Amino acid sequence: MIVGVPKETAPGERRVALVPETAGRLAKAGHQVVVEAGAGAAAGFPDAAYTAAGAANGDPWTADLLALVQEPSAESIGRIREGATVVGMLKAATNPDLLRRLAERRITAFSLELVPRITRAQAMDVLSSQATIAGYKAVLLAAEVSPKIFPMLVTAAGTLAPARVLVLGAGVAGLQAIATARRLGAVVSGFDVRPAVKEQVESLGAKFLAMENQVTGEGAGGYAKELSADQHQRELDFLAASVRDQDVVITTAAIPGKRAPVLITRAAVAGMRPGAIVVDLAAETGGNCELTEPGTRRDHGGVVILGPLNLPASVPLHASQMYSRNVATFVQHLVKDGRVQVDLADEITKATCVTFEGKARL
Repeated sequence: MIVGVPKETAPGERRVALVPETAGRLAKAGHQVVVEAGAGAAAGFPDAAYTAAGAANGDPWTADLLALVQEPSAESIGRIREGATVVGMLKAATNPDLLRRLAERRITAFSLELVPRITRAQAMDVLSSQATIAGYKAVLLAAEVSPKIFPMLVTAAGTLAPARVLVLGAGVAGLQAIATARRLGAVVSGFDVRPAVKEQVESLGAKFLAMENQVTGEGAGGYAKELSADQHQRELDFLAASVRDQDVVITTAAIPGKRAPVLITRAAVAGMRPGAIVVDLAAETGGNCELTEPGTRRDHGGVVILGPLNLPASVPLHASQMYSRNVATFVQHLVKDGRVQVDLADEITKATCVTFEGKARL
């Protein structure tokens, strides 16, 4: 089977779907891996590294299986061989036009952000691997913008108090943000509507903020679920009081397939101290802060709100390594006897297959 790796076309995307290490692993498994010239250059992987690993440089678009990071552009879809297979983070749940175009060309597509959160799919979990990078980088962005340093310092010029950091959402990104802020010396707190994560937050040296009458919102697969209107209002009131004395607030809350919940209202931002920073990792799905503008920096009453997009692409080498291993494991799951075999009775395949036999499945 021929596996193709094109250069990503989305603006600002520096990751590559397969790095030389995993491309070489697939080549040793008997597949022909064809990598477009320059596909890995922005992530620090030159063409020569692929050829040394056993891959070939060439035109990937006619491959049997195309490995992508982000969804293909409308122009690129026309270059994919009819009947081929596409694997990538296709944002399928919110991209019906893409699914229609892929189905029209009878392309079988798998959207990796839909990998179920089950034990045997852990090595394919692209959301977790990329969220790890995003949580780490969010803290660095906050540290760069903040007028304070994070650690406590005792100097001849006096003692500097440590920064106070609050992380909303204790999923993979949130826990990595907590760990990174702690390593930088901040006093860190975490909040989540899932009581089960309290132990994880505290194991990283952070304080878990609990409401007096704790609302709970744990859904299927360990993800958060939407709260009732009353529960959400109590959550907003609690968080408005909690953010007032924070120097940095990092928000990571997401609900699969839905708009990100608003956790920090305009009024809550108005109550924060001047110089405080909000880094909203949910900016791509609407934002956890009412004032977030995706992809921009906004100043409101002395509070800076950052809405970064695609943070993993800003750390492309390690993000690509992690993503590539997810992709290679998924490909090995799909391929039997040298070809893609779509078994819709399999839980992983069924959850991720978004177009098959000329039809969209979402």
